[in-house]
Amino acid sequence: MSTTTGTTPSARLLALLSLLQARRDWPGDVLADRLGVSPRTVRRDVDRLRELGYPVRATRGPDGGYRLEAGTAMPPLLLDDDQAVALALVLQTASTGVDGVDEAALRALTTLRQVLPARLRSRVQALEVTAVPRGRDRPTVPAQVLLDVSAAVRAREVLRFDHRRADDDVPVRRRVEPHHVVTSGGRWYLVAWDLDRDDWRTFRLDRLEPALPSGPRFAPRALPTPDVAAFLRERFAVTPWPCTGEALLDAPADVVARWAGPNAVVEAVGDGRSRIVTGAWSWTALAARLGMYDCELEVVGPPELVAATRDLARRYDRAVSGR
Repeated sequence: MSTTTGTTPSARLLALLSLLQARRDWPGDVLADRLGVSPRTVRRDVDRLRELGYPVRATRGPDGGYRLEAGTAMPPLLLDDDQAVALALVLQTASTGVDGVDEAALRALTTLRQVLPARLRSRVQALEVTAVPRGRDRPTVPAQVLLDVSAAVRAREVLRFDHRRADDDVPVRRRVEPHHVVTSGGRWYLVAWDLDRDDWRTFRLDRLEPALPSGPRFAPRALPTPDVAAFLRERFAVTPWPCTGEALLDAPADVVARWAGPNAVVEAVGDGRSRIVTGAWSWTALAARLGMYDCELEVVGPPELVAATRDLARRYDRAVSGR
């Protein structure tokens, strides 16, 4: 089906590049049909991409076609309008937690703005977005650590590293089969099969130092969950808050759930009210957390939470009565 009939040569060149990036191999006649041009025009446009630095390889024969391969230099970027605006937005709000990457993203944003046409520059400048910096309690990951661990995941090679626990500065040597590098809650994690403990584990990348070179290759095991996102949800949920309680709130469930956090359970109970089961590091902290919803509430239990709520109420009363 034709996609670019009647467009300019530059727009057709951009469409050709987008197709080559979307699939590994393209038969020439299929490309011509998708672009709504002749095979000869496709060959001419491919030559133009090569002149621009894109390594497009052509194969002959009945199954011949075109393939975009990795090159030795960075070719000029060809972006459509939506891609340019999306890239500017991502660069503007970058908060990766990897040393040096956020600063490089801002430099890239400056470069992108300099080459944008006027119509797109105004759209990008209209994106008045402020990225809140990461808190000081969120340590960054050295870029080389991220690269080394990711390389071991991709190569399916056993990884050895020194790992520091949160409560101990003395590193412990670990041997794992690395499976996924993921980011969640502003932190970077390695999901891996621990060879010494014979179990799945998660490791924060800011607490490990890879020992290179990596070890032998391995056949990847299947995760015990449908995907890595489900694995992280289950793994982080197995450590409950030390204090957990229940309350009824005079607020809709969708409003409460918006601020409840990933480990809370919220359900509607009718008449615009909701029930919440959540936790905190202390009973007083849990009582204060329930009060943040700015609505009438009824503390169900346990007794420790009821007592902490009464104590907090008395403390607040003294704070405003001058006693």
